[in-house]
Amino acid sequence: MEDGRRAHAAFAGWACTTLCLVSCAAAFSHGASLSACTDMMPRHLRVQLHSPNNNYITVHTNMSFYFPGDKVPVTVRSTRDYMGFMLQARKVSNNEIAGTFIFLPPGSKLLTCSEDGDTVTHSDKSLKRNLSFVWKAPDQPIGDIKFFISIVQSYFVYWAKIESAAVAQGGQN
Repeated sequence: MEDGRRAHAAFAGWACTTLCLVSCAAAFSHGASLSACTDMMPRHLRVQLHSPNNNYITVHTNMSFYFPGDKVPVTVRSTRDYMGFMLQARKVSNNEIAGTFIFLPPGSKLLTCSEDGDTVTHSDKSLKRNLSFVWKAPDQPIGDIKFFISIVQSYFVYWAKIESAAVAQGGQN
């Protein structure tokens, strides 16, 4: 009888642990949470941060400068598949999130961190590799910007705040 109780307790413990892990894994399969807006860090359990300088991702645009209101194409290229991401444009002067994204690839969705559409994240956990976006600069001057992306390769492996080259605001003195 005692062995039956132990087996039942062991099975119940295994079932609870499995359900907990499945619910945690599913929690971010539809995009980053708002709690990641400031530092762009995934909120997974026991994740392993890798150096942003040692990655297989590039974030770039074919523009070296922009003017207020311009639409700037942004491309994320990768040599490996990944599941999740968070992309933002930030002012070089003070690291504030700036502008809005107006074109997204499939498997992506807008997130509101500071203002509507200022951040893009994944909308599903399908494997991704090369993605294209269009960012719209604010109508008022904000200065130079950089694009930042955090990439989640798997539930346990990620890179945070991989940055593009600076894109200068045109017409500045």
